[in-house]
Amino acid sequence: MRPERRSRGQEKLCLPPSPPTLPIIGNLHQIGLQLHRSIHNLSEKYGPLMFLRLGYLPTLVVSSAEMAREIKVTHDIAFANRPQTTAVKLSLYGCVDVAFCPYGEYWAQVRKISVIELLSTKKVQSFKSVREEEIALMIKKISQWSSIGAQVNVSELATALTNDIVCRCALGRKHGNSNFGDLAGKLLKLQTAITFSDLFPWLGWMDNLTGLMGRIKKISRELDIFYDQVIDEHLIHENKHGDPDYNKDFIDILLQIQKHHTNFTRENIKAIIMDMFIGGTESTSTTIEWAFAELVKNPNVMQKAQEEVRRVVGKKDKVDEEDVHQMHYMKLVIKESMRLHPAVAINVLESSMVTNIRGFHVPANTRLVINNWSIQRDPKQWERPDEFIPERFSCNPVDFKGKDYKFIPFGAGRRICPGITFAMTVIESAIANLLYWFDWTTLDGEELDMTEGFRVTVTMKTVPLRVIAVSHLS
Repeated sequence: MRPERRSRGQEKLCLPPSPPTLPIIGNLHQIGLQLHRSIHNLSEKYGPLMFLRLGYLPTLVVSSAEMAREIKVTHDIAFANRPQTTAVKLSLYGCVDVAFCPYGEYWAQVRKISVIELLSTKKVQSFKSVREEEIALMIKKISQWSSIGAQVNVSELATALTNDIVCRCALGRKHGNSNFGDLAGKLLKLQTAITFSDLFPWLGWMDNLTGLMGRIKKISRELDIFYDQVIDEHLIHENKHGDPDYNKDFIDILLQIQKHHTNFTRENIKAIIMDMFIGGTESTSTTIEWAFAELVKNPNVMQKAQEEVRRVVGKKDKVDEEDVHQMHYMKLVIKESMRLHPAVAINVLESSMVTNIRGFHVPANTRLVINNWSIQRDPKQWERPDEFIPERFSCNPVDFKGKDYKFIPFGAGRRICPGITFAMTVIESAIANLLYWFDWTTLDGEELDMTEGFRVTVTMKTVPLRVIAVSHLS
């Protein structure tokens, strides 16, 4: 442990506790493929506020609710930026989106647009028919597989469902014959790729040698062409906006805003729409997958949730979204799954100024990694933290909206995810329908492999999740 460092002859800096470093690579050798688990294990030894050097990057790791609160309450402005990596800048038009643009006036403007115009409760409710239609199509597919005794690929279904819902809400249509969904998914994975440019700037040329930069540029160009086509289609059909029955999609709204803000360009629109897919597809589908896996693994919980869902819905021929408000136990199941398996296991930010935290010096331009996964399994905060116990949230005011720092699957503070209502509405409706229409089991009663895999989100390592569905009404 070496809390004090000297910076090129300057005064000693009291840095947070740190594992020993190696020349050039720093602590990179101590980081495995599952980043959230690697830093959790290091934090067990060096404490909930830990300093790492990942190549060129100074990195502060926060692994407790207390320290997360300290950062978000006392130092939220200092850590209000997200790191603009080489891959992110290339794929998001220089970071003119909401998620990665610098904290400031522009960020405040585009976030306000997203929260009020695109992701408000009223706007989310306006897309109710889209969700119901896409969920009905999913149930129809499952019924077809169920009728022949085939396994159901829940991973594939959840991904297709979230992609189609977000496409229709954002673009006004599904991606059709284009390979937009595949391209967006590939770009999302490339955005989180580790680049030489970020870790060792003097070795940035290696990213061209490995082909990483070429792949990012190629996919970005293809997506750019697709976005231009969709935006042009919207401009051609602007006359629809006068129809009181026409429900404007996200591009319609952004084009209207563009008319009143000359500095709001087509690139701004494209970047913000890309944010919708980054925040609204992979993390949402992963949450559905984990919750469903826990239900299958815990048949007693599954039965209790099904009994509630079927009692609330009754003999109706569909599950109304209004019904979900009465499904209290199912909501506990989803919250507990999000606690154990946060899709976004780590929240990464960056300091814009020198900061003093609990007497420790944190330099400007330090990466901040808040380990949601570690915080939500902290035995100081949660009894039997590694067990799946939905009842722990019963009569418990802890919520996921950023006020309870021991449970922050969507983040907290200024950079909290603005799409909570959108995501939770899709997740709850999808799981309610899966529980209502079918009984579920694994093939031959085999145990599910709950091992984690780390991609863009923390997924199930054994992908896809396949189970057997038996129609409840047959």
